[in-house]
Amino acid sequence: MEGRLLLATDLDRTLLPNGEPAESPDARRRFARVAARDEVVLAYVTGRHRALVEEAIERYGLPEPAFVIGDVGTSIYGVAAGRWRRLTDWEEPFADRWAGRGTADLAAALAAVSDLFPQPAQRQGRWKLSFFAPELSDPSAMLAEVRARLDGLGVQARLVWSLDDEACVGLLDVLPLDAGKSAAIGYLLRTLGLPIDRAVYAGDSGNDLDVLAGPVPAILVANARVEVRHHAVAAARIQGHADRLYLARGDWQGMNGNYSAGILEGLAHYLPESVAWWTDGRAGDGMAPQ
Repeated sequence: MEGRLLLATDLDRTLLPNGEPAESPDARRRFARVAARDEVVLAYVTGRHRALVEEAIERYGLPEPAFVIGDVGTSIYGVAAGRWRRLTDWEEPFADRWAGRGTADLAAALAAVSDLFPQPAQRQGRWKLSFFAPELSDPSAMLAEVRARLDGLGVQARLVWSLDDEACVGLLDVLPLDAGKSAAIGYLLRTLGLPIDRAVYAGDSGNDLDVLAGPVPAILVANARVEVRHHAVAAARIQGHADRLYLARGDWQGMNGNYSAGILEGLAHYLPESVAWWTDGRAGDGMAPQ
């Protein structure tokens, strides 16, 4: 790899150590050193809206990103010196996909779906309708009912299912068809004039699967749920991208592979010279992970 690199990462339980597994000491500081490199374009990719992203940056002392993909890929911001600029052209196709309807119309249509409950207002977005649901291992029947009701409105939607293992609930995000984390990363690559091979993505949960199984080189951190690991591996194999999914495993450079340690491990797999970015130019105590 040569030239600029888009380093994109999910926040909660990927970069942010807000899950039960332990964080490797000093891993976030090492990640910050990588993010500070001139050739690295840092992007946070999250289900959080802007205010919650800003809160996380302050609380965890995260480096300022160049871009934030928020609201599960329905909003994109450029960030520079503390100033945020919403890239509204990204959202232009969304109204047509939703047939001119808003989240209130979609919520009304889905109100009768059993065991589906709206998340709080602060977790909704202009183009993101979010629900709680039971912690289902197979949500296909419920998703089929949601799809049928939206089809009846002429709404072209992307349904993103994930599990919150800490709260023991299912999470459903309803997005415009053209939205989502993978599509938003593609938009950034086009904006930056970079090919797919000049990006690396890190994630941990079900709402990262469209990226983890796709053509962008991806990292699944070691603290991800076993079910997510299985789904990601299977989906990447089906889509012909098995060689573009790295499963962090820890026991490398004295780190455990969780959270930012997993990001560094995966980045070194794709870009071995990146180890020197946080080891003062030294190669470290081992080869790049294979």
